[in-house]
Amino acid sequence: MHLMNNYNRQPVAFTHGEGCYLFDEQGRRYLDALGGIAVNTLGHAHPRLVKAICEQAGRLIHTSNVYRVREQELLADRLAGLAHMDEVFFCNSGCEANEAAIKLARMYGHQKGIDLPAIVVMEHAFHGRTLATLSATGNRKVQAGFEPLVSGFVRVPFDDLPAIEQVAVNNPNVVAVLFEPIQGEGGINIAHNGYMRALRRICDERGWLFMVDEVQCGIGRTGVWFAHQHAGIRPDVMTLAKGLASGVPIGACLTAGPAADLFKPGNHGSTFGGNPLACVAALTTLDVIEQEGLMARAVVLGDAIRGGLKTALADVAGIVDIRGDGLMIGIQLDRPCGELVGRAIAAGLLINVTAGNVVRLLPSLIYSDADAKRLVDMLATLIREFLEA
Repeated sequence: MHLMNNYNRQPVAFTHGEGCYLFDEQGRRYLDALGGIAVNTLGHAHPRLVKAICEQAGRLIHTSNVYRVREQELLADRLAGLAHMDEVFFCNSGCEANEAAIKLARMYGHQKGIDLPAIVVMEHAFHGRTLATLSATGNRKVQAGFEPLVSGFVRVPFDDLPAIEQVAVNNPNVVAVLFEPIQGEGGINIAHNGYMRALRRICDERGWLFMVDEVQCGIGRTGVWFAHQHAGIRPDVMTLAKGLASGVPIGACLTAGPAADLFKPGNHGSTFGGNPLACVAALTTLDVIEQEGLMARAVVLGDAIRGGLKTALADVAGIVDIRGDGLMIGIQLDRPCGELVGRAIAAGLLINVTAGNVVRLLPSLIYSDADAKRLVDMLATLIREFLEA
């Protein structure tokens, strides 16, 4: 095999999927509770998505951003309406969307006469693996070996308002704050609504851009289109990717207020970004979420899964916390638990472990009540056996 050795791959390959199930080369079925890491919003082989992609592929896959792209214009209008924002730039991934956000912040700072603009970022954050986004990421394992890192980031603890206020007093070069309303890779850490509202207020007072990374927590996963909307606020910059097109690569960077109209022709671009195929997949994803009431389902399913696990594991020593919002769920144990991933595969379940000791669940929004119960039963058994061994 000539693949670069980038991943600690599990020894299983899938041939096809149906709903929230995947099937391997031997025909064995697995309940998918990871959803391609929050990507497969509509599960696998959703008939409306398959039909839309096939029909668009038969018409037009790619032209270029040298020309107008009708499907891109429709998707931009749709996203701007859902987010109450002004402009959208399309790319291919979350890290590209965050790169665009970082460049916007720097351009904004330079236009204010700040020669070395700085962005406040959070401990345990994850924003991507390009040089700028891994520098913004709060994980030394991601950064190790790629020094020198990109300068211009000021790191503070997550969900800690006094730390932000201290930076505001001491660092006149700050021009923006970039954070995830829910840290996914960091262990399903949730920013309180009061914190987000206060952060919005500080940005307004200081003239900073308020930038939210919704790459993992956006697109209906927490019961609203974008997780920051729980706090009743609007960001100046928002980044999206993962679940936006249910598996077709796409990223988006949205702007509003002082961040709008910063980029001019030639400042930023993407060859593949916003091509007709990806945009149709995204438009279809948004349609299905809306028409099938999947955001409300995400809340019901998330409550059922968390509640079921809390009940099933109530008497088990070693559970630190079971937390989450909608279908973004973390089960924190008191010890490293990476081996649970392999144990789960052997049992026919697909999960993930992040931050060393947090079982992360990111199910597709199309789960049935029976699927949610099956997930609880399977996972509770695995965790109980692991902790009691």
